[in-house]
This record gives sequence, C-alpha cells and structure tokens, in this order.
Amino acid sequence: MFNSPIEEIKNRLDIVEVIGSYIKLQKTGINYRAICPFHSEKRPSFFVSPSRQMWHCFGSCSEGGDVFKFIMKIEGVEFPEALKILAQRAGVELKKISPEIRTERQRLYEISDLAANFFSKQLKSKTGQQAKKYLLERKISEDSIKKWRIGYAPDVWQGLSDFLVSQGYKREEILRTGLSVRKEGDSSQTYDRFRKRIMFPIFDLNSQVVGFTGRIFGDNKEVAKYVNTPNTPLYDKSRILYGLNKAKMAIRQEDKCILVEGQTDVILSHQAGVEEVVATSGTALTPFQLAILKRYSENLSTAFDMDIAGDSATKRGIDLAQAQGFNIKVVVMPEGKDPADIASESPEQWKDLINKTKSIMDFYFETTFSKFDSKTAEGKKAISKILLPKIKKIPNKIEQAHWIQQLSQKIETKEADIEVELKKANIEKLDYFPEEAEKSELLPKSKNQLLEERILSLVLRSSENLSFVSEDDFSLFSSQTKEILTNLKKEPDFFKKEDISPELKNFLNELCFKREIEESEIEPKEEIKTCLKEIQLLASKNKLDEISQAIKKAEETKDLEKISSLTAEFNKLCQRLNEN
Repeated sequence: MFNSPIEEIKNRLDIVEVIGSYIKLQKTGINYRAICPFHSEKRPSFFVSPSRQMWHCFGSCSEGGDVFKFIMKIEGVEFPEALKILAQRAGVELKKISPEIRTERQRLYEISDLAANFFSKQLKSKTGQQAKKYLLERKISEDSIKKWRIGYAPDVWQGLSDFLVSQGYKREEILRTGLSVRKEGDSSQTYDRFRKRIMFPIFDLNSQVVGFTGRIFGDNKEVAKYVNTPNTPLYDKSRILYGLNKAKMAIRQEDKCILVEGQTDVILSHQAGVEEVVATSGTALTPFQLAILKRYSENLSTAFDMDIAGDSATKRGIDLAQAQGFNIKVVVMPEGKDPADIASESPEQWKDLINKTKSIMDFYFETTFSKFDSKTAEGKKAISKILLPKIKKIPNKIEQAHWIQQLSQKIETKEADIEVELKKANIEKLDYFPEEAEKSELLPKSKNQLLEERILSLVLRSSENLSFVSEDDFSLFSSQTKEILTNLKKEPDFFKKEDISPELKNFLNELCFKREIEESEIEPKEEIKTCLKEIQLLASKNKLDEISQAIKKAEETKDLEKISSLTAEFNKLCQRLNEN
C-alpha cells in the first residue's frame, strides 16, 4: 500500500514515458537526452534518468526535479493541477481533494467547464436549435459539435452568471475567468461577456477549458463578429493554439503541423481525417507557441493568406519560426477558399493540397515574381527589396547560397552583385525568448563550487573514493560540502536516509546524475587530487588578495610595522605557490 496518491502516481508512471510524450528523447547510455524545452538552445543539455526517476537541464536554465516538477513547468500549472493531470494519466483516483489542494485556480477551471456545459445545453433552446442548424449547414457534424463542445450563449444579460452563482461560485471568480464584465459606472454590477453567440471552448494541452471564442449569430452588424476571452489566470492567447490538445499525437506521428486561422478550419479538417491541424486564431505565431510546437515537430505548414509584401504580424511569426530552425512550407489554397471550405467540400482535395505543399522560399519567389516584371530595372529592384531580407534570414549558409543563385538566374544579375546588396538588406531582429530577461536569474557557480561538486560526485559514485580526501582537506571546503563529507565518513549511505532535507537530497541526486551523463572515463584518485590542488590554489590566491588589500590600508595609515609583517606573509605565500 502507498502512503499517499503522490507515491502511487510516481510508482505507476515512468518519467521517461511522461516526458517523452512532450518532447523527443534520445537514449544515451543509461539515460535519455533532449533539447531543453525551458530555454533556447541548439545542443541537447536536458537529461532524464530512468533509474532515479528525475530530470535535469545541465544548460543555462539549470531546471530539474521529478515528474511533478516537469508537468508544472511544461503545462504552466501549480502542484494541484499537476497532481490531477498525472493522477488521470496513472489511473489513480483522487478520492478527496482537501481545501489546500483545491486552489483558486482549480475553481476557475471548474467554472470554465461548467460554462461550456451551460452553452452546450443551450443548443436545445429555440434560438439554440437555429444556431445548431447553422453549424450543420456549415457541414460541422453532430459528432464534431459534441467532440469540440460547441454551444450557444443566449441573449440574456446574466443567464450564465446566475447559473454559476447557483452552483456555489462567486461573481468575482466569474469575472476572473473572463466570462463576465463589470458594468460601466457601477463596478458592483456585472453582466455576461458572451450573449447571442455560437460558442467555441478553447482548451489547454490537458483538454481543460480555459477560455472561449464567441461568433455572432444573427444579422447584428453593429457588434464584433468574434469576441474572445481576454487574458486571465487560465488563458493567455500568446501561449494557446486552438486544437493542439486533440492534434498533438497526430502532429508527432505525422511529424508535421498544419497552421490554419480559425476554429472552424480546425474542426472541419479533423472531421475530414486530417488531424495534425491547429489554429493561430487570427494572431501571429508567438515565441511561446513555437516553443510548444517544437516539442512535437519542427515541420510547419501554413494554410492561410500570407501577404509577402505587407508588414504583417503573420509574416513576422513565420520569420520567427524560420529563424528558430523550423522547416516552413505553404499549403497553396485555391483563390477565395479557406481550409474549412475545402475540407468540408472535398476531404480528398484537402489531403492532396497538403501533400503538394511548397517550401516557404519557393512560395516567396513565386508570389513575388508574379507581382513584378523581372525584365525591367524597377521590377528587379522591387523583387530584390522583398526577397533579399528573406534570404538573409536563412540560418543555413548552404541553403542561403542556393537562393542567391536562384535569384541571380531569375533576374539575370551576377551573384556577386546580389551578395553586395544582401549585406545592405535590413532585417528585423527577432527575440525568440523575450521572457528570459524576466526569469529568476541564477547566479553562475564559482569555480570553487564546481570543483567541490566534482569531488562530491566522485565520492558519491563510490565510497572508496572518500579515502582520497583527508580530514586536513576539509578546511578548504564550504560548510555544506564539509557537512556532507563528514556524514559520508560516518555513514556511506546517509544520503539515502528519509530524514535528510528534500533540498539536500535533490542536490546530491543531481551530482550523481551529472556524473552519470559525463562520457569520459576518469581515474578518481587523480581527479580528486587535481581538484584539491585547484581549490588550494584558489584559496591561496584569495588570501593574497586579502593581504594586498590589508597592505593598502596599512600604507594609507603609514603603519610601517604592519606593512612589514603583511609583506613578509605575502612573500612567504608566493614562495609556497611557486614551489607547488
């Protein structure tokens, strides 16, 4: 029997399988590695240990922990939500959620889910039936309406709010989900944000409702066609891609993701059997969305209007993806048609268009050359003005050279001349992880700390290595290292005891883990001897700095006796260093 659901979940789940469902893991020895999903990097520094059931990034972010910590980081949730996600995955029933576990965030999830149920039931009302008829006419099937939980918001000022209050939720909590709005001129009064609209719930990666898009139903042209949930504690439009919760497995299996603009495009594409489709919901791709997509595939195909000549947000998002190494292709749509039209009218044609995607650069070349006369000087200049910044952004120099050659041939201009103009081309600087500056800044470890950790990792690997560290050496170490070594001398397996602090246990686990992933074979005795010598050298240099500062102060006060004493000590220490 397990003492807690946490223990049972950890026992039932394999951390490699859990993490591997989010990012691509590659086996290396007894561990697994990957590109870290929590910071931008090109070389994999993220490792997972099956034997220790832990993960750690040995790169710049230095994040690490158990399976719960990973879910909290990757899903952007607190511990109670991570517990719920993993409990569902492990098939563990959380019989009773204590008041501490049932956080405010959890109540917001409950409100959002109840709202989706409320809207869904409204399809049975008189006006709701008309909305449902409209959906069916748009070729959205009964099954899709249920699968995507599409509903209808009645034309009532407080219908949803009153229902949620009757279920035990406060109006202030309803406000925090974005489902209601404060009345102008009277902040104590609220009304429903969504009224007389077809409702599309927006889901997070765990298929929990976090927001809504409401499409106007009827002929009222005085209001916005679409209304969306504003940013809330649950919903941030820059971090959500509509449909990804249902598309993520297909994206991984097909190793590609098709980007469309709207919810209907996604729903009808899935209905047509093409499930690797998600929607940007009419906004530009953001760094956060790209970071999520990169967990599943680096191949993106766009199926929406792209104006290469315009300075659009869409174009910037694609540039951002390309700069981060995504392989971008374009699904060229028939004029006047969108993915929803094609997918509903002819699923086979939709699949055929996806199979005939063009590379982003082929698309840029074709659309640009179709707009200008490449035989005139003005046309050549206009073409170059559009295409050169695109070519300049290509990170791979061989690929870049290919497109320089293509442009040279098409506008009948020497490659050397194009390369001159390429250097002049202005490109917008793209910051992939703008949030990095806001992250908690981890101070880099000192050389002394790194040397001490190296000694500790060797000692933890084998208790025999402890004999290479004498008690005289203990004075060189920090208090934490000294305490660990002292305990290890008394009891070699002390770090396996249950009563040591979780922080110390994690620290020691990370040291053992780090040692495992180092590929080079080393001789422990010589390595420890070298580390001790380096620590001694650093201590001596620090002492010399202290003496130098003391000599300066003594010179300022003209204390000749102290100057003489300190100088003698300084020279003696220098001599000892030279001898070593």
